[in-house]
Amino acid sequence: MTAIGLIGAGVMGGAIARRLLAAGFSLRVHDRNPPKLAALAALGALPAATPAEAARGCPFVILSLNDAAGIRAVTFGVGGIAAAAGPETLVIDMSSIDPVATRALAAGFAAACGGRWLDAPLSGGAPGALAGRLTVMAGGTSADFESARAVMDHLAARFTLMGGTGAGQAAKLVNQLLCGAGFAALAEAIALAEAAGVDAARLPEALAGGRADSAILREFGAKFAARDETPTGRLDNMVKDLAGAAGLAAEAGLALPLLEAALATHRARVAEGLGAADTAALMRAFPRRETGAT
Repeated sequence: MTAIGLIGAGVMGGAIARRLLAAGFSLRVHDRNPPKLAALAALGALPAATPAEAARGCPFVILSLNDAAGIRAVTFGVGGIAAAAGPETLVIDMSSIDPVATRALAAGFAAACGGRWLDAPLSGGAPGALAGRLTVMAGGTSADFESARAVMDHLAARFTLMGGTGAGQAAKLVNQLLCGAGFAALAEAIALAEAAGVDAARLPEALAGGRADSAILREFGAKFAARDETPTGRLDNMVKDLAGAAGLAAEAGLALPLLEAALATHRARVAEGLGAADTAALMRAFPRRETGAT
């Protein structure tokens, strides 16, 4: 099957790797963390010492990194992707970064080696990647979007071209506004339910089908109520994305108070040293209350 290069084997990158390996792809992975590489090598991935080694000979190179600076380094730095890529190479950047930075990276990559770039940020977290049920918002050409289906059909239940380069990242920031506000509202709703003596873990069941029902409530309601911080996403990544959305709003001259409130809520937990913690750590602001429900 098609060979794929993957740069970044963190929570998301690792889940993407596991899904692609299970689908039978040949996967070359580069990450600065040897234990992460070893874990994927045990599943059949080929460890790569440099991004260039991971990319060499691969028609698709997936990026799953934290920020634009990291992407710039693995693309254009010593031993970077551009050194081994050419017009036949399509970078599929599944990271969440600024649309302006994305356009600069894509233009620089094309100038350096003739390679192509598709921004393809995701929603659905590691569980969505493992199940092949991600929602992916893409930016780039129609031809590159269609080419990427060979990979995305194994990772995503929904894969949508939102426009030219950077449009996927802009759509992801909109997505993160909805998610960040939703997580903050869910934490407060759980706290209010507990204070009122309600079994908060039953809210997803009780509200199913009503207007308050949502994917966030269904996936995270019981998790938040249980204060279950099993990793599905990092608080500091949400802060990064919400700050990006706030920047986009400022550029457009929009005042978005709910966005600012959600950003402040997440930043408060990160300021307590919880940046690497799961989103459920928002519940640390609300000590558990026993409801007495049976």
